[in-house]
Amino acid sequence: MELRDYLDAVRKRWWWVVAAVTVAVGAAMLVNARATPQYATSVTFFVSTSSGQGAVAAYQGGLFSQQRVKSYSGLLTGDRLAGTVVSRHSLGLTPGEVQARISARPVPDTVLLQATVTDSSPSRSEQIAGAVAREFVDLVQRLETSPGSDEPAVSVEVVAGPLLHPDPVSPQPARNMGLGLFIGLLAGVGLALLRGLLDTTVRTVEQLQDVAAAAVLGTIPLDSTARREPLVIGRQTHSARAEAFRQLRTNLQFADVDKPIRSLVVTSAMPNEGKTTTATNLALTLAEAGSSVVLVEADLRRPQAAAYLDIEGAVGLTNVLAGQANLDDVLQVWGGSSLTVLPSGFIPPNPSELLGSQQMADLLASLRARFDVVIVDTAPLVPVTDAAPVAAQVDGTILVGRCAKTTEAHLRAAAASLRAVDARLLGCVLNMAPHRSGSYHYYYHESGRRRIKNPIAPARQRQVHPTYPTVAVTASGGEEPVATGGVKTL
Repeated sequence: MELRDYLDAVRKRWWWVVAAVTVAVGAAMLVNARATPQYATSVTFFVSTSSGQGAVAAYQGGLFSQQRVKSYSGLLTGDRLAGTVVSRHSLGLTPGEVQARISARPVPDTVLLQATVTDSSPSRSEQIAGAVAREFVDLVQRLETSPGSDEPAVSVEVVAGPLLHPDPVSPQPARNMGLGLFIGLLAGVGLALLRGLLDTTVRTVEQLQDVAAAAVLGTIPLDSTARREPLVIGRQTHSARAEAFRQLRTNLQFADVDKPIRSLVVTSAMPNEGKTTTATNLALTLAEAGSSVVLVEADLRRPQAAAYLDIEGAVGLTNVLAGQANLDDVLQVWGGSSLTVLPSGFIPPNPSELLGSQQMADLLASLRARFDVVIVDTAPLVPVTDAAPVAAQVDGTILVGRCAKTTEAHLRAAAASLRAVDARLLGCVLNMAPHRSGSYHYYYHESGRRRIKNPIAPARQRQVHPTYPTVAVTASGGEEPVATGGVKTL
């Protein structure tokens, strides 16, 4: 990844950074509010040796004192000194508690040793520090005095303190807040970058084209109103989505100028990627341009096109393939337009066998002879194999990928399934792409401008459909079945 990719990953997930900073700063504020203030009293000791006269002797004595200072740090924080302090002074603490309150630090390149006593009570901190100062001097004197000698080899004396710091040394609100801000930023940016590195979903046209190894015929923008109005009819004819489908129609017409596309399959890699709304809206857009179009609902796992168009779907494709009905009896002209719909019919136990049968091939040939364009909505390619045999019998296939949902692995597997049966992949459609300002322009969308009346006006009526699954349309065209049976009204 380049620097720009890292910046894009953070920009796309900026709320992760904000959330991490909020949590970290909130935790710092909680620590500041709940932590008990601690006060520190410091004592500074000077360590010296009894050395002879002369520069060499003084130098050697200084080195010896510096070595002793390092040893005395452990002596200050040891249990022997703490036990002596507790036994000789009434502090109300155990030796372990006193030992935990004492810290020692040699001053670098000197013979000075600094001890610090930290306690929640400033008076007790000062009291312990005074006791430590006295008892430490006595302890060193006893340890450094050789048997039979009256003078210790090393002497220690207090040169500063005990000095109580008036302000608490802990907590430090400014430091904690700054540390929380830094940790929050680091964690948020790190999580955003990690999620970006692990994200294998398709998000751009270039990525879709590279993974599928096919041209991108169209980009359908994300539209919050698509949940309520999935079809580009009525008010939606002047939306950015409607213009995107018109652009898809134009690109499809120029996909092969030598051999016009008369029949095509619209499918996707996985469910809920918008293939049915893409197929239905493409059929509406082609019919709007004057072509006679038949939409075949060949998704025999979760048929939903009939529900979108508000037509009866209990009898249709499967009945014709099973020899239970004639084709003319189940074809339904939608709203007096040039769009005809062949619903799915009953849900069969063997969709793959029906769609791969000779009857299906003959049916497609018959529809191709009667209509300008045949659009077949099939099941997704990765979970089931229903779409593959149908794709091999038409002029081409459109593969729909949903932005930020379809993974590269699923898209690659779907394209491989089509190539395995020698199906022609015309191109891909990136569905539910983020709508960026200036990315999509459409002409007839403002009041006062010339508007074209939509020639397709659906017949709106209540229909009882006892077996067809009622669906909830997800944002910008995804499909999700929510119940079966009952009365449906779109």
